[in-house]
Amino acid sequence: MYEFHSDKERYFDIQYRVTKDYILPFIQKHAPGKKWDRVLEIGCAEAGVLKCFLEEGSFCTGIELSASRLDTAEKYHAEALKTGRIEFVNRNIFDIDPEQDLGGRYDLIILKDVIEHIPGQKEFMHQLPSFLNEGGYIFFAFPPWQMPYGGHQQICRSKFLSRLPYFHLLPKPLYKGILKLAGEEELTIQDLMEVKSTGISIERFEQCLKFNNLNVAGKQHYFFNPIYQYKFNVRPRIQSGFLSRIPWLRNFFTTGSYYLVKV
Repeated sequence: MYEFHSDKERYFDIQYRVTKDYILPFIQKHAPGKKWDRVLEIGCAEAGVLKCFLEEGSFCTGIELSASRLDTAEKYHAEALKTGRIEFVNRNIFDIDPEQDLGGRYDLIILKDVIEHIPGQKEFMHQLPSFLNEGGYIFFAFPPWQMPYGGHQQICRSKFLSRLPYFHLLPKPLYKGILKLAGEEELTIQDLMEVKSTGISIERFEQCLKFNNLNVAGKQHYFFNPIYQYKFNVRPRIQSGFLSRIPWLRNFFTTGSYYLVKV
Protein backbone atom coordinates (compact mmCIF):
# COMPACT_ATOMS: atom_id res chain seq x y z
CA MET A 1 0.00 0.00 0.00
CA TYR A 2 1.24 3.47 -0.90
CA GLU A 3 0.93 6.35 1.57
CA PHE A 4 -1.58 8.24 -0.58
CA HIS A 5 -4.08 5.39 -0.17
CA SER A 6 -4.51 6.36 3.49
CA ASP A 7 -3.92 10.12 3.09
CA LYS A 8 -7.42 11.22 2.09
CA GLU A 9 -6.51 14.87 1.66
CA ARG A 10 -3.70 14.06 -0.74
CA TYR A 11 -5.84 11.52 -2.59
CA PHE A 12 -8.58 14.15 -2.99
CA ASP A 13 -6.03 16.58 -4.40
CA ILE A 14 -4.67 13.95 -6.81
CA GLN A 15 -8.16 13.29 -8.18
CA TYR A 16 -8.81 17.00 -8.58
CA ARG A 17 -5.52 17.74 -10.33
CA VAL A 18 -5.70 14.86 -12.81
CA THR A 19 -9.23 15.94 -13.70
CA LYS A 20 -8.28 19.59 -14.18
CA ASP A 21 -5.09 18.86 -16.14
CA TYR A 22 -6.11 15.82 -18.22
CA ILE A 23 -9.69 14.59 -17.92
CA LEU A 24 -11.50 17.89 -18.47
CA PRO A 25 -9.27 18.87 -21.45
CA PHE A 26 -9.88 15.39 -22.95
CA ILE A 27 -13.65 15.83 -22.60
CA GLN A 28 -13.56 19.37 -24.00
CA LYS A 29 -11.46 18.22 -26.97
CA HIS A 30 -13.98 15.58 -28.01
CA ALA A 31 -17.14 17.55 -27.16
CA PRO A 32 -16.12 21.11 -28.12
CA GLY A 33 -18.46 23.88 -27.00
CA LYS A 34 -20.60 21.54 -24.90
CA LYS A 35 -21.84 22.94 -21.58
CA TRP A 36 -22.03 20.65 -18.57
CA ASP A 37 -24.85 22.19 -16.55
CA ARG A 38 -25.49 18.98 -14.62
CA VAL A 39 -22.74 16.42 -13.92
CA LEU A 40 -23.16 13.02 -12.26
CA GLU A 41 -20.23 10.99 -10.94
CA ILE A 42 -20.91 7.34 -10.13
CA GLY A 43 -18.48 6.01 -7.53
CA CYS A 44 -17.33 9.50 -6.56
CA ALA A 45 -15.36 8.51 -3.41
CA GLU A 46 -14.20 11.82 -1.84
CA ALA A 47 -15.35 13.72 -4.97
CA GLY A 48 -12.05 15.28 -5.96
CA VAL A 49 -13.13 14.91 -9.59
CA LEU A 50 -16.30 16.91 -8.99
CA LYS A 51 -14.38 19.82 -7.50
CA CYS A 52 -13.10 20.56 -10.99
CA PHE A 53 -16.62 20.64 -12.43
CA LEU A 54 -17.87 22.84 -9.60
CA GLU A 55 -15.22 25.33 -10.69
CA GLU A 56 -16.67 25.13 -14.20
CA GLY A 57 -20.08 26.16 -12.84
CA SER A 58 -21.75 22.75 -13.03
CA PHE A 59 -24.31 21.42 -10.58
CA CYS A 60 -22.83 18.13 -9.39
CA THR A 61 -24.19 14.89 -7.95
CA GLY A 62 -21.93 12.23 -6.47
CA ILE A 63 -23.15 8.67 -5.93
CA GLU A 64 -21.06 6.53 -3.58
CA LEU A 65 -21.79 3.28 -1.72
CA SER A 66 -19.20 3.88 1.02
CA ALA A 67 -20.78 6.01 3.74
CA SER A 68 -17.38 6.86 5.26
CA ARG A 69 -16.07 8.17 1.93
CA LEU A 70 -19.20 10.28 1.51
CA ASP A 71 -18.66 11.73 4.98
CA THR A 72 -15.21 12.83 3.84
CA ALA A 73 -16.62 14.21 0.57
CA GLU A 74 -19.17 16.27 2.49
CA LYS A 75 -16.39 17.72 4.63
CA TYR A 76 -14.33 18.73 1.60
CA HIS A 77 -17.38 20.20 -0.16
CA ALA A 78 -19.07 21.82 2.83
CA GLU A 79 -19.38 25.24 1.17
CA ALA A 80 -20.82 23.84 -2.08
CA LEU A 81 -23.32 21.79 -0.08
CA LYS A 82 -24.47 24.91 1.78
CA THR A 83 -25.04 26.78 -1.47
CA GLY A 84 -26.81 23.83 -3.13
CA ARG A 85 -24.25 23.36 -5.90
CA ILE A 86 -23.52 19.72 -5.04
CA GLU A 87 -25.36 16.76 -3.56
CA PHE A 88 -24.31 13.28 -2.47
CA VAL A 89 -26.31 10.06 -2.61
CA ASN A 90 -25.49 6.88 -0.67
CA ARG A 91 -27.47 4.39 -2.78
CA ASN A 92 -26.99 1.78 -5.48
CA ILE A 93 -27.34 3.27 -8.95
CA PHE A 94 -29.74 0.46 -9.90
CA ASP A 95 -32.15 1.64 -7.18
CA ILE A 96 -32.28 5.27 -8.34
CA ASP A 97 -34.76 6.98 -10.64
CA PRO A 98 -33.10 10.17 -11.95
CA GLU A 99 -36.33 12.10 -12.32
CA GLN A 100 -37.81 11.17 -8.96
CA ASP A 101 -34.67 10.85 -6.83
CA LEU A 102 -32.17 13.26 -8.39
CA GLY A 103 -34.33 16.06 -9.73
CA GLY A 104 -33.65 15.37 -13.38
CA ARG A 105 -31.16 14.02 -15.88
CA TYR A 106 -27.57 14.98 -16.59
CA ASP A 107 -25.40 16.29 -19.41
CA LEU A 108 -22.35 14.25 -18.37
CA ILE A 109 -21.82 11.05 -16.39
CA ILE A 110 -18.34 10.29 -15.06
CA LEU A 111 -17.04 6.83 -14.18
CA LYS A 112 -13.39 7.15 -13.24
CA ASP A 113 -11.77 3.85 -12.17
CA VAL A 114 -15.22 2.40 -11.49
CA ILE A 115 -16.35 0.22 -14.41
CA GLU A 116 -13.72 -2.44 -13.55
CA HIS A 117 -15.41 -2.93 -10.16
CA ILE A 118 -18.95 -3.44 -11.43
CA PRO A 119 -20.43 -6.89 -12.11
CA GLY A 120 -22.81 -7.18 -15.06
CA GLN A 121 -21.11 -4.43 -17.04
CA LYS A 122 -23.28 -4.79 -20.15
CA GLU A 123 -26.43 -4.47 -18.07
CA PHE A 124 -24.97 -1.56 -16.12
CA MET A 125 -24.11 0.37 -19.29
CA HIS A 126 -27.64 -0.27 -20.55
CA GLN A 127 -28.96 1.73 -17.57
CA LEU A 128 -26.77 4.79 -18.07
CA PRO A 129 -28.63 6.53 -20.94
CA SER A 130 -31.71 6.80 -18.72
CA PHE A 131 -29.70 9.25 -16.55
CA LEU A 132 -28.73 11.50 -19.47
CA ASN A 133 -30.34 14.41 -21.24
CA GLU A 134 -30.59 14.22 -25.01
CA GLY A 135 -27.11 14.60 -26.49
CA GLY A 136 -25.47 13.61 -23.21
CA TYR A 137 -22.05 12.03 -22.76
CA ILE A 138 -20.39 9.44 -20.54
CA PHE A 139 -16.70 9.59 -19.58
CA PHE A 140 -14.94 6.36 -18.63
CA ALA A 141 -11.41 5.93 -17.29
CA PHE A 142 -10.17 2.47 -16.36
CA PRO A 143 -7.03 0.33 -16.15
CA PRO A 144 -7.23 -2.69 -18.47
CA TRP A 145 -7.28 -5.90 -16.44
CA GLN A 146 -4.08 -7.35 -17.90
CA MET A 147 -1.93 -4.27 -17.24
CA PRO A 148 0.86 -4.67 -14.63
CA TYR A 149 -1.32 -3.57 -11.70
CA GLY A 150 -4.76 -4.22 -13.15
CA GLY A 151 -5.68 -6.27 -10.09
CA HIS A 152 -5.32 -3.20 -7.82
CA GLN A 153 -2.71 -5.16 -5.85
CA GLN A 154 -1.07 -1.86 -4.91
CA ILE A 155 -3.52 -1.75 -1.96
CA CYS A 156 -1.75 -4.75 -0.39
CA ARG A 157 -0.06 -4.15 2.98
CA SER A 158 2.88 -6.23 1.81
CA LYS A 159 5.35 -3.87 0.14
CA PHE A 160 6.56 -6.71 -2.05
CA LEU A 161 3.09 -7.65 -3.33
CA SER A 162 2.01 -4.02 -3.73
CA ARG A 163 4.88 -3.57 -6.20
CA LEU A 164 4.72 -6.99 -7.89
CA PRO A 165 3.37 -6.62 -11.45
CA TYR A 166 1.08 -9.08 -13.22
CA PHE A 167 0.72 -11.57 -10.34
CA HIS A 168 -3.03 -10.87 -10.28
CA LEU A 169 -3.20 -12.86 -13.53
CA LEU A 170 -2.43 -16.10 -11.70
CA PRO A 171 -5.26 -18.64 -11.32
CA LYS A 172 -7.68 -17.69 -8.55
CA PRO A 173 -6.64 -20.38 -6.02
CA LEU A 174 -2.94 -19.56 -6.40
CA TYR A 175 -3.54 -15.80 -6.31
CA LYS A 176 -5.67 -16.05 -3.17
CA GLY A 177 -3.17 -18.40 -1.56
CA ILE A 178 -0.30 -15.94 -2.09
CA LEU A 179 -2.36 -13.11 -0.58
CA LYS A 180 -3.13 -15.23 2.49
CA LEU A 181 0.47 -16.37 2.83
CA ALA A 182 1.59 -12.73 2.79
CA GLY A 183 -0.75 -12.00 5.70
CA GLU A 184 -3.16 -9.71 3.87
CA GLU A 185 -6.35 -8.85 5.74
CA GLU A 186 -9.44 -10.84 4.82
CA LEU A 187 -11.27 -7.69 3.66
CA THR A 188 -8.37 -6.81 1.34
CA ILE A 189 -8.35 -10.33 -0.08
CA GLN A 190 -12.09 -10.16 -0.64
CA ASP A 191 -11.76 -6.82 -2.44
CA LEU A 192 -8.95 -8.11 -4.66
CA MET A 193 -10.84 -11.28 -5.54
CA GLU A 194 -13.88 -9.20 -6.47
CA VAL A 195 -11.75 -7.09 -8.80
CA LYS A 196 -10.40 -10.31 -10.33
CA SER A 197 -13.97 -11.35 -11.15
CA THR A 198 -14.97 -7.98 -12.66
CA GLY A 199 -11.72 -6.70 -14.23
CA ILE A 200 -12.26 -5.51 -17.80
CA SER A 201 -10.08 -5.51 -20.91
CA ILE A 202 -10.21 -2.92 -23.68
CA GLU A 203 -11.87 -5.47 -25.96
CA ARG A 204 -14.50 -6.40 -23.37
CA PHE A 205 -15.21 -2.72 -22.70
CA GLU A 206 -15.70 -1.94 -26.39
CA GLN A 207 -17.95 -4.98 -26.77
CA CYS A 208 -20.14 -3.62 -23.95
CA LEU A 209 -20.36 -0.26 -25.73
CA LYS A 210 -21.28 -1.89 -29.04
CA PHE A 211 -23.88 -4.12 -27.37
CA ASN A 212 -25.60 -1.03 -25.97
CA ASN A 213 -25.27 1.11 -29.13
CA LEU A 214 -23.03 3.63 -27.36
CA ASN A 215 -20.85 5.65 -29.73
CA VAL A 216 -17.22 6.53 -29.03
CA ALA A 217 -16.64 10.28 -29.42
CA GLY A 218 -12.99 10.01 -28.38
CA LYS A 219 -10.53 7.61 -26.79
CA GLN A 220 -6.94 7.61 -25.59
CA HIS A 221 -4.77 4.77 -24.29
CA TYR A 222 -1.81 5.56 -22.04
CA PHE A 223 1.45 3.70 -21.52
CA PHE A 224 1.86 5.82 -18.37
CA ASN A 225 -1.49 6.82 -16.87
CA PRO A 226 -1.81 10.61 -16.31
CA ILE A 227 -2.52 10.04 -12.62
CA TYR A 228 1.02 8.64 -12.20
CA GLN A 229 2.29 12.21 -12.52
CA TYR A 230 0.74 13.03 -9.14
CA LYS A 231 1.23 9.66 -7.49
CA PHE A 232 4.77 8.82 -8.58
CA ASN A 233 6.10 11.92 -10.38
CA VAL A 234 6.06 10.00 -13.68
CA ARG A 235 4.91 12.07 -16.63
CA PRO A 236 2.09 10.64 -18.79
CA ARG A 237 2.98 8.87 -21.98
CA ILE A 238 0.46 8.09 -24.69
CA GLN A 239 0.45 4.50 -25.90
CA SER A 240 2.06 4.04 -29.33
CA GLY A 241 -0.43 4.04 -32.17
CA PHE A 242 0.86 0.70 -33.42
CA LEU A 243 0.56 -1.12 -30.09
CA SER A 244 -2.77 0.47 -29.19
CA ARG A 245 -4.29 -1.15 -32.29
CA ILE A 246 -3.22 -4.70 -31.42
CA PRO A 247 -6.10 -6.47 -29.63
CA TRP A 248 -5.33 -8.38 -26.42
CA LEU A 249 -1.60 -7.54 -26.40
CA ARG A 250 -2.26 -3.83 -25.85
CA ASN A 251 -3.91 -4.56 -22.49
CA PHE A 252 -0.59 -5.71 -21.00
CA PHE A 253 1.13 -2.38 -21.76
CA THR A 254 -1.70 0.12 -21.31
CA THR A 255 -2.00 1.44 -17.74
CA GLY A 256 -5.02 3.62 -18.37
CA SER A 257 -7.71 4.17 -20.99
CA TYR A 258 -9.94 7.24 -21.44
CA TYR A 259 -13.19 7.07 -23.40
CA LEU A 260 -15.82 9.71 -24.07
CA VAL A 261 -19.05 8.11 -25.20
CA LYS A 262 -22.06 9.82 -26.76
CA VAL A 263 -25.53 8.41 -26.29
